[in-house]
Amino acid sequence: MDPLAHPNLLRNKLSQEMRLSLAFLAVLALLPLGISSPYWLGVLIVSMYFAMLASGWNLLAGYTGQFSLAPAAFAMLGGYTTGLLAYHWNVPLWLGLPLSAVVPGLIGLVLGRIVLRLSGPYLALTTLSFAEIVRLVIYNSIDFTRGDQGLHVPALLESRVGNYYLFLAVLAAVTLLIFLLLRARPGRFLQAIRDDEIGAASRGIDVVRYKTLAFLVSCAICGFAGGLYGTFAQLVSPELGIVAQTGMVIAMVVIGGMGTLVGPLLGAVLVYVASELLRDVGNIQMIVFALLVIVFARFFREGLWGLARRAVLRRSGNAKGA
Repeated sequence: MDPLAHPNLLRNKLSQEMRLSLAFLAVLALLPLGISSPYWLGVLIVSMYFAMLASGWNLLAGYTGQFSLAPAAFAMLGGYTTGLLAYHWNVPLWLGLPLSAVVPGLIGLVLGRIVLRLSGPYLALTTLSFAEIVRLVIYNSIDFTRGDQGLHVPALLESRVGNYYLFLAVLAAVTLLIFLLLRARPGRFLQAIRDDEIGAASRGIDVVRYKTLAFLVSCAICGFAGGLYGTFAQLVSPELGIVAQTGMVIAMVVIGGMGTLVGPLLGAVLVYVASELLRDVGNIQMIVFALLVIVFARFFREGLWGLARRAVLRRSGNAKGA
């Protein structure tokens, strides 16, 4: 389907996925009514942090076709932006948190203008190199960042339930932001670039400009998620930016459904909760999720959301036939 030729079909698909995303978020909003354990509330809060990263990465990879290996690095940059401002200069969180989106977004803008002229493995390798360089600089700048000791971040809210609903509200805002971007003209351009970059350029689309826009928004989302996570954990460290964290984000998107609004939300919550349950059987999470990514990438490219959608369509078709 050509995104430029069939804008109404895309809008209808996005609207359907947005309604399902809101329904899923509504279910999350009800969970604290039945879950009183601070531990499991914390697990769900962290899963929503990962859902923000997954949504930001999905905008870039799923909707624009640009494979970055730096979402966790930008989350780390966002966390350190808020943490360093508070630690060294006593900047209040009401200012530090917005800057956790602005600073990674500006870095993403500069980096995007350089790397988004590349494609395929070159883009992935460049962003991976950037992520490792940033992590190692933070790790070794002990006098400024405290290195692997971690950096204390003030708490925004003391209540576990309050943090839960704060993360939920931010996740809903991120989902709405991506929805509005994709429904607008730039969203159709991004999907046209994903489907046929040369064809999009031949029709007058400034490919580098729109890929950079997607990269900037993705980096800002990941950065803000990292800043918010820092206020919840009250600690940021170089561990936030390790490649394994990015691997987890990719697994969440692929398993949930790449190129959909609801897929990253579903995948993030299910994968992270499952990873916590698997800790009791030998810490084999990454092996299990790596195998699932291979299976889904090979046989079920639309992820869990695609499987559910097919099942519903099949059932409705059987009902009509009967």
